[in-house]
Amino acid sequence: MSELRKITPQKLLWVDLEMTGLDPRQHRIVEVAAMVTDWDFNELGAYEAVVHQSPQVLERADPIAKQMDKTSGLWDKIPHGLPERDVEKALCDFIKQHFGDQPALLAGNSIHVDRMFIRAYWPSMDKLLHYRMLDVSAWKVVMIGKYNIQFQKSEKHRALDDIRESIAELKFYLDKAKFNDANS
Repeated sequence: MSELRKITPQKLLWVDLEMTGLDPRQHRIVEVAAMVTDWDFNELGAYEAVVHQSPQVLERADPIAKQMDKTSGLWDKIPHGLPERDVEKALCDFIKQHFGDQPALLAGNSIHVDRMFIRAYWPSMDKLLHYRMLDVSAWKVVMIGKYNIQFQKSEKHRALDDIRESIAELKFYLDKAKFNDANS
């Protein structure tokens, strides 16, 4: 772990998963998007896929997640999605392409939930990730609780749209915090 502490990430790996619910013991991943950015949030690469799940898995979907997936148009695409092993392999290749041997710093909204699913279902991908994460929802809690400042989300519930919205949300909070940019 001491070797990992010395690494200063030059890029971020933004990930968003759409799942059949929030419990990795009973729910599954149905869509993933990943985007690599620099610290100015310039997009350096992106990957997205719908993940095939069986009718039995879909029957166990949480009703709220199922409704969101139906509203977003995702639900009808799941039976035609890619096999989960193929998606994990493609994600691992994507991460290695952009991060080489360095662990990727995972970023996103409530990213700890996505990380639970990654650990449960995509262990090869999990091994490529840094132990630290950048969670935009932590910024949300501070900005709402302390400053009553809230970012208005569109709630599209599609993975790549959600990543772009998470990046916009973090930029919004950083602008409100008015940090001095040492690079300016």
